[in-house]
Amino acid sequence: MFIVIVGCGRVGSSLARTMLRDGHEVSCLDEDPESHARLEVGMEEAWEEAGGHFTVGTALEIEALEAAGIDRAEAFVAATDGDNTNIIIAQIAKRRFNVPTVIARVLDPLRADWYERQGVHTICPTRVAIDMLVAEVRSAAGDTGGEGGNGRRAAGETPAAATRDEG
Repeated sequence: MFIVIVGCGRVGSSLARTMLRDGHEVSCLDEDPESHARLEVGMEEAWEEAGGHFTVGTALEIEALEAAGIDRAEAFVAATDGDNTNIIIAQIAKRRFNVPTVIARVLDPLRADWYERQGVHTICPTRVAIDMLVAEVRSAAGDTGGEGGNGRRAAGETPAAATRDEG
């Protein structure tokens, strides 16, 4: 599969390396030429020698997207550090270039939900972190988060006893 990833920070570069190792053809686009170094972290050979592609350019410019190969992309990931940029370029990939799989990283949970309802597939790391933290705190408190109880234990009661059915 030919994958275009825009944004080569921690997330984009890690995804790019993983997809390249999995045997996919990967092209990355970033406005910072220094971000190329992140692509090679932990690799035994240079990014291009391993089969990767790298383009320096601004994601909001059609020419830069075309130079990265968006016109033949089978998957497109918008992973810059800007929600607005990610949302716009995801829509460009989907509507103008008809890329079959388009994913936008959106940090704001409310915006991610709204754009998901509009048909833009989003991944929201903030929502994932919130959900994980809530689960951990509930677990520590012995609260399953279910309805019908406050999730609190009586003094000295074990978590298993607090969730056991009565009757």
